[in-house]
Amino acid sequence: MAAIALIGQVFCALIGLNPEPFRAISAQIGYLLFFCNLLILLSVIVAEIWLRSDFRFQKQMVVGCGFVISCLLYFVSVPYVDGVQIALMMPAMTSLVYFDRRMLYVLGLLSIFEYAVIYYMLERGLLNKPLSEFLMMECIFIVFVVLAHGVIVRARETSEYLEQLTQSEQGLLVERAIADKLLKIDALTGLYNHKTFHEYLDSLLEQCETNGLRLQLALFDIDNFKQVNDTYGHWIGDIVLKEVAGKIGGMIGPNDFAARYGGEEFAIIFTDKDPEEAFALAEELRSDIAGMEHPYAGGRRITVSIGLYRYYTGDGKELLFRKTDEALYLAKHSGKNQVVTSGDKKPVPV
Repeated sequence: MAAIALIGQVFCALIGLNPEPFRAISAQIGYLLFFCNLLILLSVIVAEIWLRSDFRFQKQMVVGCGFVISCLLYFVSVPYVDGVQIALMMPAMTSLVYFDRRMLYVLGLLSIFEYAVIYYMLERGLLNKPLSEFLMMECIFIVFVVLAHGVIVRARETSEYLEQLTQSEQGLLVERAIADKLLKIDALTGLYNHKTFHEYLDSLLEQCETNGLRLQLALFDIDNFKQVNDTYGHWIGDIVLKEVAGKIGGMIGPNDFAARYGGEEFAIIFTDKDPEEAFALAEELRSDIAGMEHPYAGGRRITVSIGLYRYYTGDGKELLFRKTDEALYLAKHSGKNQVVTSGDKKPVPV
């Protein structure tokens, strides 16, 4: 608005436009127009620096700058422009920026009172403006406040609606994430389920073939688990499964993948490990599981047999499982509670 007013003044000066005789200002005080424009420019600069410097009371600075500029614009333009009193509403307009109804009411009343003072002290005596123009402008101020109130109320309603919509969408995203997790996680053990295991393995095998990713597959089987169920009941068997799964999940690395493969059988995909590292971790798991105490199962020792196989490029998924199953079969039928890698001629000693 300050820039538009300044351009308008320059244009009027260039074309030689003068105010009507009864509105003409004295030549002796014409220099005040220059100082008014200078003050407008300084006010804008100060406010801009204040806002960009992140000082306190920024809202008050914006309102104060608007008040100063509105008064100066009025006194610069009043000899030339009818209806320039609208500039006095500039402070109240800032309330629309902040959607602040209290600010709107206060600044709206201030503008109405300010114009009343200006009319009776300046316009009525010096500019001979009729009372009807004063009343019309005051009505315009009141209408603006009413309309601005409606804008703020509508904006707040829209904001609340968008906030509720955002919360609803966030809730749906959370529910979808939970549902997706439930589809991937085995409900009893908390490990990934059989379907998710195969999806992840297929993806990793592609990486093995294209990027040379190192991969070892380990299959676990709890030894004599049927006897645990038959002797102590299935609910005790479920507790054993949970504890074994918890031990597996707590010991594998962040790049490894553990799943309940089915029944009392578990699977681990070791990635980015050489065969010695994978075997050492599998052996540590076997040892720690064997050392767990199960008082609810009569102190019975729970052990696992583990088959381990290193994937070679070109093996394919079928050969990977066949070799791992062979290693697990050898571990189960050669004393149990041991780790056997495919290709071993005899089981690794316990």
